[in-house]
Amino acid sequence: MKTAHDIIRKPVITERSLAGVANKTYTFEVALDANKHEIKNAIEEIFKVKVDTVNTMRVRGKEKRMGVHSGFTPRRKKAIVKLTADSKPIEFFEGMI
Repeated sequence: MKTAHDIIRKPVITERSLAGVANKTYTFEVALDANKHEIKNAIEEIFKVKVDTVNTMRVRGKEKRMGVHSGFTPRRKKAIVKLTADSKPIEFFEGMI
């Protein structure tokens, strides 16, 4: 049984993701095997908010080289979460904008 903190790994803090905070749209890195229903329930449980939609995307690892050695950065999964209009904003992101 996965807990909510196993599903939601960390928030994604970039210029593009912070631009959506005004529209109550937040970006998180999530577990690779998590589906949209699990992500929605985890966000509602952790932050006590109402989620409207969840969009997910898989990000492939980039190829990195150091001399003759080559490899890939880890692959990951991102979730873009939009809250309902009557929901309160997530407090974690409020101090960043």
